[in-house]
Amino acid sequence: MKSLDNLRESMRRDQVWDFMMPPVNLQLDVKHGNILYLEDVSVSFDGFKAINDLNLYIEAGELRCIIGPNGAGKTTMMDIITGKTRPDSGTAWFGQRIDLLRLSEPEIAQAGIGRKFQKPTVFEHHKVFENLELAMAGDKGVWASFTASLSGEQRDRIDEVLGITGLSEHVRDPAGKLSHGQKQWLEIGMLLMQQPHLLLVDEPVAGMTHQEMDRTAELLTSLAGKHSVVVVEHDMDFVRSIAKTVTVLHQGSVLAEGTMDEVQNDPKVIEVYLGE
Repeated sequence: MKSLDNLRESMRRDQVWDFMMPPVNLQLDVKHGNILYLEDVSVSFDGFKAINDLNLYIEAGELRCIIGPNGAGKTTMMDIITGKTRPDSGTAWFGQRIDLLRLSEPEIAQAGIGRKFQKPTVFEHHKVFENLELAMAGDKGVWASFTASLSGEQRDRIDEVLGITGLSEHVRDPAGKLSHGQKQWLEIGMLLMQQPHLLLVDEPVAGMTHQEMDRTAELLTSLAGKHSVVVVEHDMDFVRSIAKTVTVLHQGSVLAEGTMDEVQNDPKVIEVYLGE
């Protein structure tokens, strides 16, 4: 098992080149209301069009749910937003000033976009507190991240995130001892330590108990307003419990958009997804 100091050193070696990249203008501007603009975005893989002239707009502070059958393009959409995949055509803007297609993955994270994958990726052999501490490293200079002690403000931030995620009682527990749902909340907490403007959350309730699902619904709805949250999910009951606006993807483009009742009663949605 790696010590925390060894893990920090490993992370430092992996991240140092990202911090040495030329600075870019990452000042977010949402004065027109939207935080994310995807316009006429298309991308193909070996002739298969995974995203097809996609247009998607997310408002600042909004909680949006994205649904759709397997192969609808949900994961590819998130890959484009986070810089993992470059589209063949179209534009992707974060606010009015930040062109996501000109940024690397680390720069996009630095600009304020955080992504939580379906499977929790926490440091299981380290305590909950240490996981949050390590997640905060990106906010500081690369050398200071691994040499300086936490300030009172930083400790207050960790305490705040522990409260938001409901993990205060587990602060000294190894992350590996948490339940599946608690690991999901910890990973969301690790994203919050980076103070993102936009969170992309992939299937957060897969494998959860009903009690954990209810707590996750409370957590995600509590984040809306201060953050913009995009949730990709298959569980329709969970989507109904949190969503004001639902976007349905099909064959890489938007099939329908509206309230849960509106999309569930849309004949096109019934045919290609909900009616299957």
